[in-house]
This record gives sequence, C-alpha cells and structure tokens, in this order.
Amino acid sequence: MKILLALTYYRPHTSGLTIYAERLARALADRGHRVTVLTSQYDKALPREEHLHGVDIVRVPVAFRVSKGVIMPTFGAVAWKMVRAHDVLSLHLPQFDASGLAARGRLLKKPVTLTYHCDLQLPPGLFSRIIDKVVFGSNILAAQFADTIVAYTQDYATHSPFLSRYLNKVKVIPPPVHVPDVTSDEIAAFSAKWNLAGQRVIGFAARLATEKGVEIMLEALPRVLQAHPTARVLFAGPYQNVLGEEAYAKRIMPLVERYQDHWAFLGVLSPREMAAFFHNCAVTVLPSLNSTESFGLVQVEGMLCGAPSIASVLPGVRQPVLTTGMGEVVPIGDSAALAEAIVRILNDKTKYTRPRADIEALFSTPHTAELYEKLFEDLLAQKKGVSAASKYHESTNENTG
Repeated sequence: MKILLALTYYRPHTSGLTIYAERLARALADRGHRVTVLTSQYDKALPREEHLHGVDIVRVPVAFRVSKGVIMPTFGAVAWKMVRAHDVLSLHLPQFDASGLAARGRLLKKPVTLTYHCDLQLPPGLFSRIIDKVVFGSNILAAQFADTIVAYTQDYATHSPFLSRYLNKVKVIPPPVHVPDVTSDEIAAFSAKWNLAGQRVIGFAARLATEKGVEIMLEALPRVLQAHPTARVLFAGPYQNVLGEEAYAKRIMPLVERYQDHWAFLGVLSPREMAAFFHNCAVTVLPSLNSTESFGLVQVEGMLCGAPSIASVLPGVRQPVLTTGMGEVVPIGDSAALAEAIVRILNDKTKYTRPRADIEALFSTPHTAELYEKLFEDLLAQKKGVSAASKYHESTNENTG
C-alpha cells in the first residue's frame, strides 16, 4: 500500500504526537508499505524533502505562524498531488489542514482515517479562543469526510467533546510504544553522568508546557523531601524555547530554582538515553491538567523499564495505570495527593511493579502497526466493493433502459 500520513509537526519536533507518528510510519514501512509523511517545514533549516528510516518526508513551506499553528499557502497544491499518489490517508489531529485533506480523499474515493491525539486547548485569551473554534470546526469537517476515527482508548473517546460526537466511527487502537533494550553499563553510565548514586529518582518525561502540570510536581516536592530527603526530579524533554510556552516557563522558573538541588532538566534525550533514564527512575509522574493529554506514552515506556507511574485521573491518561495496575492515579491538580502517592511508591516500589512481558502484551509498536494495516486493508476492500457494486448497477440500468 501507498500510505500518506499527514500532521502539522513531525520529527525532529518532539511531542507525544510526533513520536507516535514517527513510530507508526517507520513500522508500516518495515512491513513493506510505501509511507509518505506530509507535514510543515516549521524550521527553514529542515529540508523540503528527505528519506529517513524507510519513510519519505515532504515538508511544505510555512509563511507565518498563528499561535501554535502554521499557515502554508502552497499546501493545497501539494495536498492534491499527494492524495492522488497514495492509496489511503492517515490524518493526525488536531490539524487545521485536515478538513481539506479529508475532502480531497473523499472526492478521489480514497479511504480516509483520522487519528485523534488530543483535544486542543490554547492559552487563555480571545484570540486563542477564536483559533480553537476554527481548528475545532476544521476537525469536525474532517470527521464528516472520514471513514474511521482512531482513538487511543474508549475512555478518552467517550469523554472527548470531539470524539464523543462520532462514536459510531471510532475504532480504538492502542498507541505504539517502544523502548530500546539497553545494557547495564548504559544504565550505570547514565547514573554516573547525572550523579544519581544514592538518590531516589522521580522521572518527569514531557515538554515544558502548561498542560503538563509541572507546578503540581514542584508544589508536591516539600512533602516528598520530608519523607525521602534524597529524592530528585529529573525532567526529560524540551524545556527551553518551547513553542507557545515561553510565558509559562518564565512563570515557573523561580519555583524550579528554589528546588535546584532536587531538580534537573535533562533536555531532549535519544531513544537509548530515554531507556537508561527510565531504568534509573524509581517512579515517573504525569500530573497533566487537561484533555490536551490523552494517554501519555511515557507512562508505558517507564513501566517497560520497571518504573511505576503516577498519573492524573484524566480520561485516557489514567488508562495505563488502571490497565496494568502499575502505579496510582491522583486527582487533577492535587499536589498533596501527588506527594502522598510518590511517597507510597518510594516506600514500597515492589508492590507496584509488574513483569515486562505483561506490559508488552498490551502495548507494542508492531501490534499497533498491524492493527492500522488491517484497518487500511478493510477500508480499501470496502471502497473497491462499493465501486464494483456501483458499476454493476450502472450497467444494469443501461441494459434495462
């Protein structure tokens, strides 16, 4: 199959959505399909076209940005060409351009699937609310043109203001999760690099963004340090010049500096470094605040490395813990509850650990790619069946006439 994946940002941009899309694209390519990613050239230093890990990447130039969105005047022309050249469309939302792509797919009788990663929630303000409504409207149009909408969990689909409108089209496919196998030497080297000997590491893997609840973890630290004075938070992920989050970073940095002896920003890590990071964690936290977080791949990645997770009791986000039993869920925005959950796990981590094989049986990238492949094949068969039936009826009508 020739498969077109489309999303606003792709690698090297780092977010749960881009990691998901990259893993899916590479896994489908590994299964013998021709995969193209259509995305924005959000950074002019990035090449317009390139081939990476078996995947073709086509980036459309950006004229200017509107909040976290991008305006690409030539996108329409490129989209027609790309849709015509592929058998099936896999669009990843939220995405302003999704409705135009889905409409082209419908007109050209190509199967259209949407993968809905999260609800969009921009910073407060009139302008942000306008953008939110525009993107939501575009997503609504895309959903009407789409054949199937993929959700991470039924829990999130039921509670999402967007997905709950289209439950008859929703198909749940678990997200792709992959953690490289690393050696004990790599794990030890990571520990030595960050001086972790004797420390109880609390892992926080995310972008430094408003919805991640970084301040909730900071407010929980005093109680955690009371019980475990050697506790230290390691924040793995982008934390400087994060698009649209400059004001948020400025607001919380004074609090970070107050706990500088118990907090370290690691920046963006390679996949192998992330695996070593998780292996060094006693627990990971995901104190997300709103539905822009729909699952949290990092929870499962940590679990595969033996680290229990503490997550907000948000629809979708709570599912990795509830499904595996490997951790706890806490009320949204409740730093006291988060602190107590951290203390409980640090006191008795073995109570929360599960065999890696049990986690892998539920979540893996090959399994996700296999389910997408089956979905695409079924939709193509349906389209061919409808087309054949249509031709038959046309021929019958002509003969009757």
